[in-house]
Amino acid sequence: MKKIIKYTLVALLSASAVACTEDSLNTAPTTSMSGESLFSTAGAALVPLNGLYRSMYTAGWSTTGNTHQCFGISAYNLMADVMADDHIMSGQGSGWFWFDCLYNVKPRYTSGAWRSYDLWNAYYTWISNANYIIAYEETMGGSTADVNSIMGQAYTIRAYSYFMLAQSFARTYVGHESDPCAPIYTEPTVAGTQGKPRSTVKEVYEQITSDINHAVTLLESASPKKHISHFDLASANGIKARIALVMEDWNTAFTAATAAINASSCKIGTGSDLFSGMNNADANNVMWGAQIISDQAGMYASLFAHMQGAKYHGNTARKQITKPLYAKMGREDVRREWWNTEDPANGSKTGYQQVKFDFADISIWTGDYIWMRIEEMYLMAAEAACQKGDDATARQYLETFMAKRDPNYTAVNKSGKAMGALTSDETGSLLEAIIDQRRIELWGEFGRIYDIRRLKQGFKRTEAMGWPTAALLNSTDTQNPESYAWVLTIPQAEFDGNANMTLEADQNPIGDHK
Repeated sequence: MKKIIKYTLVALLSASAVACTEDSLNTAPTTSMSGESLFSTAGAALVPLNGLYRSMYTAGWSTTGNTHQCFGISAYNLMADVMADDHIMSGQGSGWFWFDCLYNVKPRYTSGAWRSYDLWNAYYTWISNANYIIAYEETMGGSTADVNSIMGQAYTIRAYSYFMLAQSFARTYVGHESDPCAPIYTEPTVAGTQGKPRSTVKEVYEQITSDINHAVTLLESASPKKHISHFDLASANGIKARIALVMEDWNTAFTAATAAINASSCKIGTGSDLFSGMNNADANNVMWGAQIISDQAGMYASLFAHMQGAKYHGNTARKQITKPLYAKMGREDVRREWWNTEDPANGSKTGYQQVKFDFADISIWTGDYIWMRIEEMYLMAAEAACQKGDDATARQYLETFMAKRDPNYTAVNKSGKAMGALTSDETGSLLEAIIDQRRIELWGEFGRIYDIRRLKQGFKRTEAMGWPTAALLNSTDTQNPESYAWVLTIPQAEFDGNANMTLEADQNPIGDHK
């Protein structure tokens, strides 16, 4: 398991050298500490913790190549969006994300430069670093509130990382509980640590739920978070709600989503919260994100370089919404401003080009990354209420949210939770209405393929939607929710370093089916 243990305590120490002090994410520490003293107090532990957070938006460390498409959480969200039905890539462009869009990464598992290695290495790096912090839970000095804050964040990071591993390397939870998933490590790993076999989906989710429940308990009595990049009670409940939706635990999803709303000081976004490029982590609706200053900017290896259409990668591989999804917005829906029918380069009409995401200052490549917004909490609460048969409450949360988007919107006549076999098959149900608004609101920032998986739908791309012929996926089984098309292969490096996993017995199918 050499690639799992590559970034353990050493990575924390090196990351901290460019991370932050207790006061600011943008100030480098002036003193070095031994591994033991690094975790001896809650104040000292902020240094490696902030280094961990910084790795969540830093390019170049998680792979041996293709680093322009490997810049942490925002890259993985974009990857999962272009894999689905709503987020068009108009062409190959420079090639970044095109292979995700075309489902042409799974055979590349022997390389350290592609998604299999990228995601596996990144998530296990975060798990390993979180494990180092968690190991000091009983001995860390400082006030109870400060220690609870550090530990609550570490448990949330571990829960989130295992959750995303399960999302990436196994089929969805319900119906596949006995499928193989990922190895579980809950203690620090060092050189020579024995690799573990794959645990089942059920076992991994048991670890996830244990971690996130403990995290929420700790954060209920923690000191206030010091930075928007830090998990707090509200954002940890947001992660808990995401997990519960996948597990189809509707009561927990509703409770966690509403708890996140109540714990947060955020408000449903309007005005500049929505229409300034989605690049300000200080916006009123942001629960969790990364503030990125100029000397930390990824430049070409950044979300905005891929998204905005006037320059850089986004100019030759334009990111567009499909025509049917755009048409689901009412004429007074303010989110129509997120897409422009005019080509920014030459003024010709070439589809609904996104303008939702853009640099805050393109001259110095800056722009914050937003990883969780309060709007998602309202939509999750609406969905969970609908899924458990409480249509009245579902409509209440949906219409509270939509009042800030379209003054003419109403779901008063909608009910039920019927969903089409394909995402393009319409039923007119209340649940479908909620999911439609989720598709629009979270376009480009959440990862649409994850919703398709958990809702057990298939999808089909067509030229009528606006997709280019090269991206229609005619040879990929995206219409069967049991398909392995969107289950990544495990990197060869794991088999090379883990005696308890073999390529023959443990590799996921390279094709769409076993």
